[in-house]
Amino acid sequence: MTPAPAVDTLTHAFERLYGRAPAGVWAAPGRVNLIGEYTDFNEGFVMPLALPHTVVLAAAPRTDGVLRLHSANAPDPAAVVDLRTADLAPGAGAGWTAYPAGVLWALADAGHPAVLAGADLHLESTVPTGAGLSSSAALEVATAVALDEVYGLGLDRPALARLAQRAENAYVGVPCGIMDQMASACGAAGHVLHLDCRDLGVRPIPFDPAAHGLRLLVVDTGVQHALGDGAYAERRAGCERGARELGVPHLRDVPHEALPDALARLGDERLRRYVRHVVEEDHRVGRVADLLAESTPEALRAVGPVLTAGHRSLRDDLRVSCPELDLVVSTANAAGALGARMTGGGFGGSAVVLTDAAEAPRVAEAVRTAFARAGFAPPTTFDATPSEGARRLA
Repeated sequence: MTPAPAVDTLTHAFERLYGRAPAGVWAAPGRVNLIGEYTDFNEGFVMPLALPHTVVLAAAPRTDGVLRLHSANAPDPAAVVDLRTADLAPGAGAGWTAYPAGVLWALADAGHPAVLAGADLHLESTVPTGAGLSSSAALEVATAVALDEVYGLGLDRPALARLAQRAENAYVGVPCGIMDQMASACGAAGHVLHLDCRDLGVRPIPFDPAAHGLRLLVVDTGVQHALGDGAYAERRAGCERGARELGVPHLRDVPHEALPDALARLGDERLRRYVRHVVEEDHRVGRVADLLAESTPEALRAVGPVLTAGHRSLRDDLRVSCPELDLVVSTANAAGALGARMTGGGFGGSAVVLTDAAEAPRVAEAVRTAFARAGFAPPTTFDATPSEGARRLA
């Protein structure tokens, strides 16, 4: 696993770029979602955990209305991008700079004009991009917590997560829900977050697979996904239409026991599939929460089949999987894993695999062998370790 960039490395790079010391250094993690996919924008329930992989960002305020941005991960690592804060508007930028620019715009638009004075930002990320691990949310949240402290705005973590989500929705143009930003902003070491996406209620649940002789693996297929290409938006629109036809504010308001009747009322086969996935996925989140609360080896092992059921639903009802993700799940389960599923928005990215610790090397090797036989690029595998959320480092 790639470690987080060192604070002194960020500080020295900032000083070389901008000729002064930063006001501070902040970090925000990527996330992996244990269960609960496409439920957040339906105001349902999710269960993510923050990863050790982070965006680390050094920042200092300006007074001239300029936002200067530099990333050690950019295609041209020598380039510093200068933006006039007065010119920031939805659709005004593209690429990685749209995420921090969008956060500054969202803060100003929400009644915090002090940020329009500008800032110098330098960042480095160890969150894999396009892997379904929320690299964009980590960048947004790191920017949000830095600007909040630099300008003394006094916003709490859920408020900053909301603004980061607004940046991605309105400025970048991706209609994501709130899960990624909340996981990055509010993650807790050693815990998953049982998150209610309606009221942003967060219940940290202890999650330590190793204590029960298990491992939760993340398998990055290497297939880059992009959620701004319309497929994600189409599914969100379909869920919203399903809710309207059922006469409820959101699909979260369809009780699980009422699902057969709800499906019978929908004439569109595509909408039936979407509704079925969301209502059953919310139910799966509740089931996993109950199992984790038992905190026994037997209960934690029983999470595995729930993960696999979730993958089948994402594959068959939402149809957001891909051959590589399906191969991870089928191969891991055939090799003895307790359960597996794709995680994130789909169309590529990563899968999670719950397995006995002793079986994990064999399961991972089976997946690598299957990828080689299929002619796919080798996947990357690492342990999902529940880690701390956004924080100041220096």
